[in-house]
Amino acid sequence: MYNIVISWVYGGYIDGNILKGTAKLFPPEEDVENSILAQFADYLSPEVRAITVDDDGLLTGISADPEEDDTFFIGYLPLSLCQSLCPSLADFPTIYFSQLRELDRLGPGVDLMSYNDQKMVAFKFNPISVPRRLQMSWKEMNLLIKLPPHPNILPFYRIVLEDVESRIIGFTTKYIPGGTLADLKRPFRFEWLQQLTQVVDYLNLELGIIHQDIAPRNLLVDPETEKIILFDFDWAADGKGGLLKGRDDVSGVVFTLYEIITNDSHPTSIPHWERTIDMVQDIEWTCRRELDSDVSKFRKFLNEWVAKRTDRAAEQYNAPKLLTWPDLPTPPDYSVPFELGRTEKGETAWRTGERSRRVALEKGQYCFRWQRPPQSRLLKKAKDNSMEDCSVSSNLE
Repeated sequence: MYNIVISWVYGGYIDGNILKGTAKLFPPEEDVENSILAQFADYLSPEVRAITVDDDGLLTGISADPEEDDTFFIGYLPLSLCQSLCPSLADFPTIYFSQLRELDRLGPGVDLMSYNDQKMVAFKFNPISVPRRLQMSWKEMNLLIKLPPHPNILPFYRIVLEDVESRIIGFTTKYIPGGTLADLKRPFRFEWLQQLTQVVDYLNLELGIIHQDIAPRNLLVDPETEKIILFDFDWAADGKGGLLKGRDDVSGVVFTLYEIITNDSHPTSIPHWERTIDMVQDIEWTCRRELDSDVSKFRKFLNEWVAKRTDRAAEQYNAPKLLTWPDLPTPPDYSVPFELGRTEKGETAWRTGERSRRVALEKGQYCFRWQRPPQSRLLKKAKDNSMEDCSVSSNLE
C-alpha cells in the first residue's frame, strides 16, 4: 500500500490528504494522484485526513484520524521579522485575510477577491510546504515590492496577513479582467511585440531581473489601456543567481511569439535545458492567428531584436539599477524542538526544523488552515447571489 500526501489547491479544500492505493494505481514515474483526488475534492469534509482507493481509483474508505495527518507545517513568517530584514516592506499597506471575500478561483494558488465589497484584486498565495515554492513566494513578493511602476508590469497592491499572529500568507495585485494572450481568438498586434521586447529590455538591462517564464499565459491584455501586462514573477532571477539554462527572457520572447502566431506549443513542451531558439527561428512559421501585420514584419523585428540582445548579453549582470532582496529566513517556529523517536539508549530523540502540522499543533504552534468550500459550491453561491440581486432589482423597479 502506497501513502501519498497531496495538497489539493484548486477545486476543493486546500489541505493535505493521504491518498492510499497500490503500486498498480500509482506507477512510479506517473503523476496520477491529483487527478484521482480531484474526483472526490468537492465531496470531502475538511476533517478528512486520508482516503483509500482501489486499483480502479474508486473510493473504498476515508479517515478523519488526526494521527494520519501528515500535512507539513508551513511556518509563515511574521510581518515584524520580514520588515526587520527588508525595511521597504514597512512602506507597503497590509490587509488581513478576513477582510477579503472570495469571488472565484483563477488557478492553483491564485484567487479573485474583493475587499470593501468593491475593489477586485488577485490574491496569490502558497499553501504548499515545498522549499522551492516557499523560496519562490518570498522572492516574488520582495521583487514586486521593489519594482518601479511600469505600464507593462502588473502592480503590487497589498501584503496579506493571517488574522491571529499577523504572519504573511500572500499578497494581492491588481486584477485585470481582459484575459491573456493564450486566448487564440484574440488578434495579435505588432505593437504588443514591441511592448514585450521593451519591458524585457527594461527588466534585464536596467534592473538585472530575468523573468524566466515569458509565455502567452503570463501576458494579460488590459482592456482599459490596450497594453500587454507581464505578471507571474515567481521564477524570476536577479541576473546573478537562480538563472536556469534555456529560460532566459530572449528565448522566452522568441518561443512566445512563435506559439502566438503558429499555435504550436510543442517547442515549449521540450525541457528548457534541451531547447534553443534555433529550433523555431530557422523554420517557416505557419500563421494560425489573426495579426494586424504580415508575419514577415513580426519576424524581421524579432530577429533584429535578438541580434541586438546577443551583443548586449553581458549587460544584465551589471545592470545600473540592480534589484536585490534578502534570502528567505528560517521561520522562528522551526527552532522549537520536538520529539522524533528514541535513541539507541532509549532516550527521547529531539530535533528542530521542519515538522508535520500534527507535531506543530502538539507543540502549541499556530497553524494557519487553508480549508474552504469546494469550488463547485462557491460557483453555486455566486449564482444564487446573482439571482437574488436580480430579484431585488426587479422588485425595486
